[in-house]
Amino acid sequence: MPIRLLAVFTLLLAFALPASAQRVETALVAGGCFWCVESDFRRVEGVTDVEVGFAGGHVENPSYRQVVSGGTGHLEVARITYDADQISYDQLLHLFMRSIDPLDAGGQFCDRGEPYTTAIFATPEQRASAQAALDTASKELGEPVVTTLRGMSTFYPAEDYHQGYPFSSDLILTRFGPLTKAAAYKRYRTACGRDARVEELWGDAAPFVGGS
Repeated sequence: MPIRLLAVFTLLLAFALPASAQRVETALVAGGCFWCVESDFRRVEGVTDVEVGFAGGHVENPSYRQVVSGGTGHLEVARITYDADQISYDQLLHLFMRSIDPLDAGGQFCDRGEPYTTAIFATPEQRASAQAALDTASKELGEPVVTTLRGMSTFYPAEDYHQGYPFSSDLILTRFGPLTKAAAYKRYRTACGRDARVEELWGDAAPFVGGS
């Protein structure tokens, strides 16, 4: 191919490829109820997807029932996919730490037990940022945080029933009668006391309070 045509072809190819194609990254976090983490982070500019599931345990392809019953070692987690040209990993973790109670080692809010404890799962490249996020949160709260920093773990997606739950118009039967998943989720979040406790801890720094 002549040099001039090759240069033109290369230029056209550069314009044809999305500029953000190489900047898609992921964060894996455990923040208690994975519906709540999904609900919070789908509203963040630069986040392109949030998938809920499980990580950190020893059982392959666990079901939701297995995980919440205990004994699998898995935590409820959210895998957050984001455009790193719009939001950084550091910024995501800053938001995450202020959306949870990092002083609670027994679960989160009304959800108790190991599956609902908090953690950041980090690659070797993410580890320094994750540790900095924990250290900063501890300094701001004036107490050691118990949110753990773990190595990256295999992510197992939860069943389809749980994906997009806070936004779903699917009807389910609750103790209040038939409700959409979205309506049932809002009742659950309020009753669980998540926003009240996060606001108590973080005050004006809590990014998602009131937007459930």
